[in-house]
Formats: sequence, C-alpha cells, structure tokens
Amino acid sequence: MATGIFSAPKKRASQLAVSQRSPRSIVFLLVITALISGCLFRLAQLQLVQGRYNRQLAEKNRISMIPIPADRGDILDQKGRRLAANRLTRAVYLAPREQTQQQWSETAARLGPTLNIPPSEILAKLKQVGYRSAMPVRIVRDLTPTAFVALSETIGQIPGVEIRAESSRYYPNGDMAAHVLGYIGEATLEDLKAHPEYPMGALVGQMGIERIANKTLQGVWGGHLVEVDAGGREVKMLGVKAAQPGSPLKLTIDLDLQKTAETALAKRRGAVVVMDVKTGAVLALASGPTFDPNLFTRRISAADWKQLQAEDKPFLNRALQGYPPGSTFKIVTASAGMQSGKFTPDSTVATSAFISLGGVQFHEHGGGGYGVIGFRDALAFSSNTFFYQVGLAAGPEQISEWAHRLGIGTSSNMNLDGGIHGSVPTPAQKEKLYGEPWYGGDTVSMSIGQGLVQVTPLEMAVMVSTIANGGFRVKPHLLNSQTTDPAMKPETTGLAPGTVAVIKAGLAAVVREGTARRLSDGSIPPTAGKTGTAEVPGQRDNALFVGFGPVDNPKIAVAVVVENGGYGAESAVPIAHEVYKTFFKAKPKSAAQRS
Repeated sequence: MATGIFSAPKKRASQLAVSQRSPRSIVFLLVITALISGCLFRLAQLQLVQGRYNRQLAEKNRISMIPIPADRGDILDQKGRRLAANRLTRAVYLAPREQTQQQWSETAARLGPTLNIPPSEILAKLKQVGYRSAMPVRIVRDLTPTAFVALSETIGQIPGVEIRAESSRYYPNGDMAAHVLGYIGEATLEDLKAHPEYPMGALVGQMGIERIANKTLQGVWGGHLVEVDAGGREVKMLGVKAAQPGSPLKLTIDLDLQKTAETALAKRRGAVVVMDVKTGAVLALASGPTFDPNLFTRRISAADWKQLQAEDKPFLNRALQGYPPGSTFKIVTASAGMQSGKFTPDSTVATSAFISLGGVQFHEHGGGGYGVIGFRDALAFSSNTFFYQVGLAAGPEQISEWAHRLGIGTSSNMNLDGGIHGSVPTPAQKEKLYGEPWYGGDTVSMSIGQGLVQVTPLEMAVMVSTIANGGFRVKPHLLNSQTTDPAMKPETTGLAPGTVAVIKAGLAAVVREGTARRLSDGSIPPTAGKTGTAEVPGQRDNALFVGFGPVDNPKIAVAVVVENGGYGAESAVPIAHEVYKTFFKAKPKSAAQRS
C-alpha cells in the first residue's frame, strides 16, 4: 500500500522531467544541425564556388618570387652616344623571415655603420614589407668596395643577409645634361599604389627623360620562382622568369654641343638652348649650376642633399624659367609694328636722346639718338626710342599677340620638370592679375622687353628660329622620334616675307657692325643675332643673346642667358660663339691669319 502511494508521484515526476528535456534537446539538435550545415555550406563554397581562387592563394603562399631587376634602356644622343647606361654593381638584400623582429633590430645596429645607413632606415624597410614576408628587401643599391670587403668577412654569420650582383644606372658624362636626363629612385608608396605591377624596390624615373619615358626605359622585372615551407624557408627552385630589359631611347641632343654649352656657361647661373631652326629639335639644353644624377644611383648623403638645396638651386632648370628678355624682345616689337599695319618694312622713325610720356623721360640706348632710321638700323643699333614709338603705335595687344605667335607663352616645355611659360600680358590681363590699370609707361617698357615681360630661354630659341626659317613657329622636342611626327610640324605664324626679310637684315647687321661683332672674327660662317641687357633691381644686369646661323641657310638657333652677367656682348655672345664653332667644326684663326 505504501509502495503504491509513493510510486505514482515518482512516475509523474519522471514524465515531467522528460517533457522538460524534450524542448532543450530539440534546440540542441537544431543548433548542432545548423553548425554542421554551416560548415558543409562553407566547405562547399570554398571547394566548389571559390576553389580556383583559393588554390591560387595557396600557390602564392607556397611559391615565392625572388625579383630579378630589369636593366633600364640606354638613353642615347642623336648620334647613338650613351647619355645614360648601366653598369655592374653589388646590392645588399635582407630576407625578413630569417630573423625575428628583435634579432633584426640587433642586426640593423650591426649593419648600419658598415653600410653607412641609419639602423632605423633598415628597420623601416623591413617593416614596410613585413617581418614574415618571403620577399627579400633591398637596402643598398650600390655597395662600395670598402663596404663590400667589410661585409664579406661577416656575412656568413648573419642569417638573411645576401650580396647580389645586379646592374645600376650610370651617367657616363657626370653632370652633363642632368636637367634633360633627370634621375631615378626607388618607387615611393604613391608610385606602388599607382602601379601595382611595380615590385618592392623597383627603380623608376623621378625627373627629366627618366621620368617622362619611364615606361619605355624601365623594362619588366623577372624573378626566381622558389617553393617555400610554412616557415618561409626555401625548399627548392621551381624556375626562372627572365627579366626583360627596357628599350633604348634616342634623343635629339647632340653631346658635343651639350658639352660646349655647359663648358662655356661654366656653372654660372643661366641657360643655353640650341635648336634646329627647321624642326624644333633641341640640340642642347644647358642649365647652370647643375647636379650629378649619379648621386641618385646610391643613397644620398646629408652633405650631398645639402648641396642640392644650395642657394644657387642646382635642381632648377633655368632653360625653362622666365627672364626679362631685354633688347632681344625687339624682334617681337618689330614684328608687331609691321604686322599691325602701322608700319611697313621701309618705314623710318626719328630717334632722339629720349621721349617724354606722362612727364617721365624714357632714354635712348647709349645716350644720344641715331637720327631718322628704319627697322634694319634700329635693330643693328638697338635704338630704344625707335622701338618705344613703334610699340606705342602698334599697342600692347598687338605686341602680346605677336609674342604668342612667335612662341612666347605658347611653346611646349616638353614636359620637363619645373617648366613654365613666358608671359606678355595685355592691359586687361594686367588689371585682372594685379588689380592695376595699364599705363603708357607699361607699353614703353614692354616694347624693349622690360616691365611685365617674361620669356624663357627655350622660348627665345623658338622666337629667333621663327625668323630664321621664314616665319614658321617650330615645336621644341627632345625625342628623336618626334622630329618626323606630323604633330610636330612647324606652324605658320602669318609673318609677311617683307617683315621677315628686314628683321633678318637687322639681325645680320648686329653681328657685322653692332654689339655682336665678336661673332664676325672669321672663325665661323656669317651669323645673325641680337644681344640684350635686362635690368635686375639691386643686382648686376642679366646678359642675353639670341641668334641663328649661317645667315644664307639657317640651320641652328642659339639662346643664351647669364644671370648678372652684365652686357649681352660681354657674357652671352662668347658662349654663343663657342656653340657656333662646335656646330660648324671651325677652328679659331691664328693671330697671323687674322692680320
């Protein structure tokens, strides 16, 4: 009886426990089923949907590419002589996985003094690629012989350090044509983001032709395909992908003319441009002072960098900077005067010691006047009062228009670094830029290449080429292939034959009997040109010259600027003379021959 009384409650309790466990079991089974289903779904996704992609990732983790740098293409002058080439050097690479981060800190402190590199710079490069990366990182491009000997003695004791032979950029002529050639450097983070195809440590052009034609010159890096284990250690060599060297590039530069221009400029602040008057091919482009691009083939020292930032600004390409052109601009004023219809090639103007305008006297070149003269004599004598009157009659708008037609403010800077265009503003442009009205004195100053007028040496060469070739504005260029490009065909300016003829006659007279008589010493064929002297407030005047030769069949144009050089005849003409002698391959006459 007692057993029956207590058995019923126990049975009900058991049924209640079972009924309470059933929902929990169901939930548990559902969770397990969901997890298993999720795993199966993910497995199917990885194997079936993303199988090909994941296999590629696995291959990348298993196979490493040890890069082989490609040789950059040579840069050649128009005769095939090397301006930039390659030479065998030694580089130092580190394999990040071979040491721990702490070990690399100790190794960097050990390597730094030997390689003359701050340890922090070594660690920064390792951090950039990652300490677990299988990709070697280059820390030195051009190992010095002293450092090579020192490192060779200890390299076997330092895991992950390797010396490799590879080619390095080399500029055989030192600082010659540096502003044209530019230099190379390791790709920056910005470069790598913009060009994912660049490997870490890729060398790219940073300035000049090296930058402009980088795609042609750089080639395609190759590499050793190496199988690695989970720790990143090499297991076996799988193959080699050969590097593809860059293509050679021929320039319009003539090395002989470039050397002459730079030697004559003698590292003074200024520029020399030599140009083919018929095609616009730039035969020489010199800027002083200059720099040695070989500095950038290795790590630049603090002393080198300080010198590159010196007061004389050797990085500045002065051939593409604006200068007041002085009397060389009278070529433009003469063109504007005749093309405006205010004057003819036979017109004459009375000159005087000065002209008065608004109560201000504007003086003649050299003091007194030259009487009643025409355009030919006005250029020969460089008469200021003649061109004052021509400029006032033609007006600033006409002068600005013909300046542009002759290439000022419109000529290409050939995509070189730091290049600007010249400026010959009109009254409206002056008011917009400076918030000031135009005065008659502005026109007077403009007429002789002073005031607001700015012209680059490259544009000066284009300007005088236009006169030399009969009125066609050439398009300056540096790549030899561009000379035959239809896009580079010279454009007509609309200059009348009579205008061209009288300006040519005037420029020839400057050399025969004017301020450029030094060019008539018999050492070269007859040439034509115009000197200029531009005022620089508080400093010595700038010296300028533009010219072309020979007179009867013009081939080259020359433009020279020497900052603070004084008179054009004093500093600029001798440089042009040396350039002409090199071009014509003439030798100076002896004293006996001259007598």
